[in-house]
Amino acid sequence: MHTLSPNTVSVAELNPTVAQKGYGLLSANHVAQWAGCQLSELQALSPDWDDMPPDNYLKDGGRYRRRRHSSFVFHNEALTQVPHRAHWQSLDYNALHGGMERWFEPMHASTVATPAWIKLLTALAHTASQVRGTTNTKWCIEAHQFRIDTTDGIGRPTPEGAHRDGVDFVAVFMVNRTDIKGGETRVFEANGPHGERFTLSEPWSLMLLDDTRVIHE
Repeated sequence: MHTLSPNTVSVAELNPTVAQKGYGLLSANHVAQWAGCQLSELQALSPDWDDMPPDNYLKDGGRYRRRRHSSFVFHNEALTQVPHRAHWQSLDYNALHGGMERWFEPMHASTVATPAWIKLLTALAHTASQVRGTTNTKWCIEAHQFRIDTTDGIGRPTPEGAHRDGVDFVAVFMVNRTDIKGGETRVFEANGPHGERFTLSEPWSLMLLDDTRVIHE
């Protein structure tokens, strides 16, 4: 199957690219540089995606997605995990699964305490503040671990279709690909004609989106 490679940028180019286009992509090595850690530290997190509970809130009855979810606050250069809470989206942003509280199992405590995980979320908060041109901003971060299972012949990472999440920014890390074909990502201007499609194939590569400006699937 032919796939289109993403047009990645350097760490120095990420902020202006997101500001201009509404999204930007980093290779795995640049993600490690951006987060201030070694790529091997990020790769060491990958086994945490191996054993996850099923997503029991799929309205189409599918068995193709496993998921964990935890929430954090970044303020005054400190990352704090907040008490476990439901994930909720309005029907305006998610017509399929919006309008209901979805209580996913939390991320493992060992995962969120890993220095590489803390560095990733810190880098995200810093980048969000820089793109928005703000200082000392309090960022509320929802972290979702997804695993898409193609055992039944098809995987549906975004069963709701092309959408926005109703947040400021969305960061999509491609953790790994095993025995699958496809998995194409599409990004469109929310209020314009332009779009791009590509396949994230490198473990720990990143797509960072300004959710106020683009639609993704």
